[in-house]
This record gives sequence, C-alpha cells and structure tokens, in this order.
Amino acid sequence: MIKWEEKRFEELSADELYEIFKIRAEIFVLEQEIAYVDPDNKDQKAIHIIGRKNGMLIAYARAFPPGEYYEGFSGFGRVAVDEKERGKGVGIELVEKTVEACLKNFSNHDIKISAQEYLEKFYLDRGFVCKNERYLEDGIPHCAMYYKRR
Repeated sequence: MIKWEEKRFEELSADELYEIFKIRAEIFVLEQEIAYVDPDNKDQKAIHIIGRKNGMLIAYARAFPPGEYYEGFSGFGRVAVDEKERGKGVGIELVEKTVEACLKNFSNHDIKISAQEYLEKFYLDRGFVCKNERYLEDGIPHCAMYYKRR
C-alpha cells in the first residue's frame, strides 16, 4: 500500500529533499542520461507529491501554479517512479494524485504538461490530449499535453 503526501517546499525536511533529489537523479540523470542541473529554483514554488511504500520514497512529482511554467495553465513535471515499482500501477496513481493536487490547489485552471513522446498514450489514457505541439527537450522528443477540468 502506498502512502501519499502533498507538501509545500517549506514543509519538506532536509532528509525528504535529499530523497527527492536522489530519485530524480537516478531516473533523469542516470537512467535517461539527461545532463541538466536538477535544483532549478522551482522546487520552492511547487507542491510536492510524494508516494511512500514501507517508508521508502517510490514515486514523486511536483505541481506548479499557473504562470510558473505555462501562462494560463497549472502544470506538473519531474514525474518519477522507482524502477522496481514500475508496471504495478504506481505511475497511474501518481498522475491521478498529481492531477487532483493541481485541481484542488490551482482552481479554475486547466493543466498543461510536457510529456516525453513515448508516454503519450499513458497520458491520453489519463484524460490528457495532445494538440500536436511536438519538440525536443533535453534531446528527447516531447509533446505538449492538456487536461481540461470538468
């Protein structure tokens, strides 16, 4: 069973922030070989969605208010699931929790994300749509995707 938490930056302990940077580095820097500086001064403005199993951080995303990434849209990114937990529905649950956090905290705004193209169907199945805005980000093909609040 996964325990989900939603925290603002100032609510994170030093140990939690370390865990977040660790899972993001493992997935984005090591696994996907993206060379970038992860601490980007945006964590302070984000809501952090954290999933724990047996006390260990296994899933993470950060959500942003409108205008922080996309004008007129809330958004989220750094969606990460521990490699050992993939294929078990954890990513689905993480995206659902993150969408809920956006809708609850940033009311009256639709959501826009930048999804890696190989995950397009995954996000389509979660209610997102792609308007064919395709581009390279960090050398990886991406698609802008939108979630309309109901």
